[in-house]
Amino acid sequence: MTGSQRSLAKGSAPPGPVPEGVIRLYGMRFCPYVQRALLVLLAKGIKHEVVNINLKSKPDWFFEKSPLGLVPSLETSDGKIIYESPIVCDYLDEAYPGTNFSPTDPYERAQEKILLVHFSQ
Repeated sequence: MTGSQRSLAKGSAPPGPVPEGVIRLYGMRFCPYVQRALLVLLAKGIKHEVVNINLKSKPDWFFEKSPLGLVPSLETSDGKIIYESPIVCDYLDEAYPGTNFSPTDPYERAQEKILLVHFSQ
């Protein structure tokens, strides 16, 4: 894992292109939603880098990476952008090999999503 320990703020230049074979996670150091995505990246052994964003003074370019201006947001080396923590985690779970974190049974998966909705509010 590579990444910036400082937070990029308004006026900061955007990071360069995402290196081939790497996922870029835009986040904030102590955000539990970002931590959720980071746990999936680490558990699956996905090569990644983290770019921390100052959420009180967001860089203008960040809205291209996260239209709602929220973290986490994920960027792939081919320019795909995925945002919203549960969606980011589902994408990583489905797109990368290794342990699957979601149940395959439709009913169990529905129950998992119900819990996620309750605990996300």
